[in-house]
Amino acid sequence: MAFFNKILHFVQNDKSIIMTKTEEERTEKAVFIGIIRQNDDERKVVEYLDELEFLAETAGAIGDKKFVQRLDKPEKSTYIRSGKLQEIADYCEDNNISYAIFDDELTGMQQRNIEKVIKTASVIDRTSLILEIFAQRAKTSYAKMQVELARYNYMLPRLAGMWTHLERQRGGMGTRGGMGETQIEIDRRIVKERISRLKDQLKKVDRQMATQRGNRGSMVRLSLVGYTNVGKSTIMNLLSKSDVFAENKLFATLDTTVRKVVIENVPFLLSDTVGFIRKLPTQLVEAFKSTLDEVREADILLHVVDISHPGFEEQMEVVENTLRDIGAANKPIYVIFNKIDAYQYEEYDEFSLSPKSKANLTLDELKNSWIAQEKTPCIFMSAINKTNIDKLRNDLYKMVAEIHAGRYPFNNFLW
Repeated sequence: MAFFNKILHFVQNDKSIIMTKTEEERTEKAVFIGIIRQNDDERKVVEYLDELEFLAETAGAIGDKKFVQRLDKPEKSTYIRSGKLQEIADYCEDNNISYAIFDDELTGMQQRNIEKVIKTASVIDRTSLILEIFAQRAKTSYAKMQVELARYNYMLPRLAGMWTHLERQRGGMGTRGGMGETQIEIDRRIVKERISRLKDQLKKVDRQMATQRGNRGSMVRLSLVGYTNVGKSTIMNLLSKSDVFAENKLFATLDTTVRKVVIENVPFLLSDTVGFIRKLPTQLVEAFKSTLDEVREADILLHVVDISHPGFEEQMEVVENTLRDIGAANKPIYVIFNKIDAYQYEEYDEFSLSPKSKANLTLDELKNSWIAQEKTPCIFMSAINKTNIDKLRNDLYKMVAEIHAGRYPFNNFLW
């Protein structure tokens, strides 16, 4: 049981696989691996790997190099082809690389086969990296339980690979069982029991949180949603005059924060939730569903978008799909296009034969294009510079006051 206890310690420990260090102490380097499928845009694949590098930096590693390979589909046994895999293994060995991080979730078989070739670096996939960041960021006991549940669910189908060192202990020719196989079954049962206990504990906390939400009465509720690192917490601080933790890192917020906000004479509750991300692990979506009750029960969703990001439309689509997954797709939405101070565009060459693309649009052209196409109310602002913050407050006042007047028709003082 010693080996499993080590794995158990790994899952329960609040410290990182990628050790948390100061900028000066960081020495662990990571390489990033992705594939370009037949109909994939190469630029987007590189952008995804840039995001993967940002994830690694958030966890505490230094990005070193990116590897991509064109494939119709991932190799069943090793994700990428053997030649490219050996190239990565050689690079890791020659350059003292600590982590080889794959952009897609690896199967247990793929990970074991890759580790046989890449022997000098830890093999990590996107899912385990995100789980690692969540483990680092979880501060409350509730968030820690949610992350622990997600990590156990991720680990359960991969237990077999942890016991390859016991294969020699199997019985002789013709035997079907063996020490190693028995141990795997024991550990599966232990993990399943732990998952069951965590679910029970989370249900108890969920009931307490549901009671708290019920005690808030019928106050109007607004919830900030959006891709990770788009500025939700900064906007929360501006509106609520609070001090919610915010920084330029992915998943700075895990625990839902709720603040009472009053604009002129209209009160409402504003919640800030965990950011979404492309390929958000299903284990985390499941574990954090109860945390996202604030989103499901909100009267209005404030969808914050980083307008300076070249792939902001795809990020919006990721958020919309996640909202659909958690049953919040039909909520009224107000779009906040944030970070206009960082927006950049490419000057369009009027003599070019190629048509003008979205990358060539000025901010005013982008605004006019979006407003003309969409019926969803929106605002373009900069939270960091407080640009258009008064318009944001005025828009929220009108929306909340309308809902408030419907709930309390005799409170004419609102108008």
